[in-house]
Amino acid sequence: MKRRRIVLLTHESLVPPETTEGLTEAQIDPFRTEYNVYSTLCNLGHHVRVLGIGDRLSTLRETIREWKPHVVFNLLEEFSGIASYDQHVVAYLEMIRQRYTGCNPRGLMLSRDKVLTKQVLAWHRIATPAFHLFPFGKRFIEPKKLMFPLFVKSATEDASFGIAQASIVDDMKSLRERVEFIHDHVQSDALVEEYIDGRELYVGVLGNTRLTTFPVWEIDFGTSNKGRAGIATRRVKWDRKYQVKHGIKTGPAPGLSDADQQRLVRLAKRIYRALHISGYARIDLRMREDGSVMLLEANANPDLTFGEDFAESAESTGVSYDSLIQRIVNLGMSYLPEWRMYE
Repeated sequence: MKRRRIVLLTHESLVPPETTEGLTEAQIDPFRTEYNVYSTLCNLGHHVRVLGIGDRLSTLRETIREWKPHVVFNLLEEFSGIASYDQHVVAYLEMIRQRYTGCNPRGLMLSRDKVLTKQVLAWHRIATPAFHLFPFGKRFIEPKKLMFPLFVKSATEDASFGIAQASIVDDMKSLRERVEFIHDHVQSDALVEEYIDGRELYVGVLGNTRLTTFPVWEIDFGTSNKGRAGIATRRVKWDRKYQVKHGIKTGPAPGLSDADQQRLVRLAKRIYRALHISGYARIDLRMREDGSVMLLEANANPDLTFGEDFAESAESTGVSYDSLIQRIVNLGMSYLPEWRMYE
């Protein structure tokens, strides 16, 4: 294995310390992913510089010009406070002919835009829940064709931002209130989907052209679901005390036949390719009792925290965390943006 010069790109507020000694779990949580990746890259023998940016690219440009890294390990989830702007940072890296890890700009644009994702996948005949978009700043007009219950979320934000139990609505009054909540508190378009009752399944995908998939993973919502299949609210995803209280856990999906496993893996690969994703992604699906499957979201550049879903599903196939991070570096080094085709 070659030792590489790697710039670890993070948000300016998430630059990890060199050691977590003396810190509590609560203090580590905000930058846990960044620390896991940083310490792993160092342990693998790479030369790593951590660079935190907020709303300026000048520091990134200067660091690349001065240090000439082999690859930028991209952990950005936003730029200038806007989640969808991370794709522009990656586009900038491509324009200055800098290799990077994770998804390319086109894949980020398509997968981050939930409505565009649905439109692209509809062309490929891949099922997603029926939906209606309520644009930010526009008055509420009752949708005619959707059937309750409905699920209301931001059309652009990720990491379950703005999602709570109140996101599932059963009547027009509740729908109007939740759409107004998204407009007022998240400041984005509101996406309303028909709620799909069933098992929530995740498939990790790794690769650029040749794809590797990890075993189908499932989230058990425990007692948090109030009689429904449950939704991945921010508390379900990130609140450790809430997870323990309600017995929320994730792990290999039990009871799936080999045929179901193969069908889900093939579907995940189709979605990955249809959205032009590269690097790595987690494909979130819902399976009804009748076996039908719908895409919930395609998450390019998902959470890489040690012990979380993506890394754990890789570990279950014998791919250690160190190996996973190294594979992502290798994929970044080998990805072929257009500029490399003319070298």
